Amino acid sequence: LTPNNITQGPAVLAGGLLLVAVGEGVRLWGVHHIGVISRTRSDRLGPLVSSGPFAFVRNPLYLGNIALWAGFAVTAGLLWLAPLFVAVLGFEYHAIVRWEEGLLDARLGTDYRDYARRVPRWLPQWPSNAAAPEAVRAAPTAPFSWRETTYSERGTLIAIVVGCLLLWLKARLF
Repeated sequence: LTPNNITQGPAVLAGGLLLVAVGEGVRLWGVHHIGVISRTRSDRLGPLVSSGPFAFVRNPLYLGNIALWAGFAVTAGLLWLAPLFVAVLGFEYHAIVRWEEGLLDARLGTDYRDYARRVPRWLPQWPSNAAAPEAVRAAPTAPFSWRETTYSERGTLIAIVVGCLLLWLKARLF
């Protein structure tokens, strides 16, 4: 890290790491509420989850992923890459979400449509209904422990540690 290079200065490094931490924090909170169903690659559905981060935004796990990738780009000093990650992942996740929403609408009907009317797809906002604080603080729909949550999220956590180690090695060797 050179002091004259703003793209690799301590403030940028700290900002990138903070973005990575926020992204993974959102993911952990979301997985804690939705459970292992978040890791399926099929059209299998669990119950409609509207508590925790799902009370603010319908797709917190995807937003967490976008924050992780953008955070690693910033941490690496590749500031130009962060908006590219946001755009590409936003486009990809938007297509996935449209498919998921069709599935949720077909299987859950009115319950899902009511939820979709109350909670935005991408830009988090404070819930407007009177029960909002309870929904945010509510226990997960199923009793997922933090141990189960971190176990389910182990791949992402390992990738974050490896990514940080590689960036640390890059800073020390080059």
